Amino acid sequence: MPRVVVDVMLKPEILDPQGQAVANALPRLGVSDVASVRIGRRIEIEFTGEPDLDRAREIADKLLANPVIEDFTVRVVEADETAGARS
Repeated sequence: MPRVVVDVMLKPEILDPQGQAVANALPRLGVSDVASVRIGRRIEIEFTGEPDLDRAREIADKLLANPVIEDFTVRVVEADETAGARS
């Protein structure tokens, strides 16, 4: 069954201390070719019927994201795509 995926990220102009902490730790793991890291959230919504992108956008705008400091994208994915994203 298709799902709606909402990806929420801090706006580019907002400082991301969690991402900076990860980026700063990477050299200790021997990774030196990463310029920056930004941390976000992925939310999967499963509707009882057909996926409703307009309803998902409304949910994201009112509940899942803070529009003052975060941007979000909404898309429909097949069930096999969501399983692969968790690996």
